[in-house]
Amino acid sequence: MPYSLANRLVIGVSSRALFDLTYENEIFEKEGLDAYCKYQVEHENDCLKPGPGFKLIKALLAINELKGQEGRVEVIIMSRNSADTSLRVFHSIEHYGLNITRAVLASGGSLAPYLNAFKTDLFLSAYEDDVQSAINSGIAAGIICTDVGNDYNPEEELKQIHIAFDGDAVLFTDESEMIYQKEGLEAFDANERKNADKPLPQGPFAKFLKTISDLQKEFPPSEVPIRTALVTARSAPAHERVIRTLRAWNVRIDEAFFLGGISKRDVLEAFGAHIFFDDQAIHTNPASEVVPSARVPYREKPI
Repeated sequence: MPYSLANRLVIGVSSRALFDLTYENEIFEKEGLDAYCKYQVEHENDCLKPGPGFKLIKALLAINELKGQEGRVEVIIMSRNSADTSLRVFHSIEHYGLNITRAVLASGGSLAPYLNAFKTDLFLSAYEDDVQSAINSGIAAGIICTDVGNDYNPEEELKQIHIAFDGDAVLFTDESEMIYQKEGLEAFDANERKNADKPLPQGPFAKFLKTISDLQKEFPPSEVPIRTALVTARSAPAHERVIRTLRAWNVRIDEAFFLGGISKRDVLEAFGAHIFFDDQAIHTNPASEVVPSARVPYREKPI
């Protein structure tokens, strides 16, 4: 029988999200594709340094080593590289002992058609067009911040994965966010108070959160491998609708922070997020200085 991706947590990750390809990307932008390909082939035996998503991916793969979770997480390299220029990535995967065996190598083409084909639950990339296409297709995806340092320690054993989400335009749609942007805070609060008993519509990360929540329920509380947090600029009275929405979805959020405009950076550092998803660069940029962060673009409306 064919290998099935059903009932697995499928993570698509680009080579730039997994490894530090800052220098190589500069070659591509300044000298072009041929120079980039030549450099990669010439250095294909040189191991790449871990990138911003490395620690998260390694920790997610470790779930497969837990009793009863064999094969639960599937990580697939999804890259615009060609097969010829990808040997360096695979050599680096082998060097770090990552159990990643499958790949989509599109040779400059769009990855969007393959995300649904591989039953992708989450897609991490540094390439905005591919992330935008994923969001438009209803797949959770983020543009990972790559211009920050990486604190990967090969001796560190990550016992629990911490994932943090913004609310509006991430877990929920941008419906309420648009009211805030167009009419201001007073109108936003009035709308949320009026609709406190009406669940918020599902955003691009709702399904991903539900998948994580289902996985969490399979473990005793002291052994849960993933801990989640909602880190939102909302505050009272707009908090009630969020709480009632999560209750209606029957999903688990371990920690919730209603910040009312306070900077998210310090809270995320204290939580120890291994990835943070937010729709605004004014939040992801400062957050990326202390935790890996990814911006979630707004879903493009059909014309």
